[in-house]
Order: sequence, then C-alpha cells, then structure tokens
Amino acid sequence: MNNAKMWLVVPPAVGVPVFLGAVAVGSFAVHVAVLSNTSWVSDFLSGVELGSGDAQEAALLQNTQTAKASFVMPNADGTQQVLVIMPDGTTTTAILQTPGAVPASASSPLVVDH
Repeated sequence: MNNAKMWLVVPPAVGVPVFLGAVAVGSFAVHVAVLSNTSWVSDFLSGVELGSGDAQEAALLQNTQTAKASFVMPNADGTQQVLVIMPDGTTTTAILQTPGAVPASASSPLVVDH
C-alpha cells in the first residue's frame, strides 16, 4: 500500500467512510450533470423511443451547411461580384449592389447568376 502511513494520521474508522462518501457525492454530481445537460437520457428514462423528438431536430439543425463566398471582386459600375460555393460543391456568381446604386424599378439589390 503506497499510502500506508496515512492511517497513522487518519483512523480507518473515519477515513474509509469519508472516502466512500466522497465517491458517492461525486457519482451523484455526475449523474445530475448528465441528466440536466442532455435530452436523450431523460427521453430514454421516460420510455421515449431514441432518435425521435426535439433532440433529432436540433441535431439536424446543427448539421446544416451554408454556402461560402470565395472572393469579392469590385466592378467598374460600383457593384461587387462574388463567387459563391454551395454546400454541394457547385459554384454560382452573385452581383451585389449598394443600396444607393439600386434603380427605383429594381425589386431587390441582390442579383444572382446561375
């Protein structure tokens, strides 16, 4: 036993119950943290089928991908041309116009080329 001299300071009648009590308190704290920070554990314990409900919808929302702009190139007419890379790998070009440069007849300041 590495720490045999510890029992010369702390009697086993006190040390063993304190050690086991600390293990029990730590285990209880971990279980409370798991139950309060996850949704699937409470669903499992209440008999709800795993993979259904709000947890699955939240996971789907986290895995959604967004398009990324590759570069912005200013044009002579005050617009900016942006190469957009879509999540599936296809590319498209978007022309961005400043609000002051949009003609009154235009319905949107964003024009997208496919």
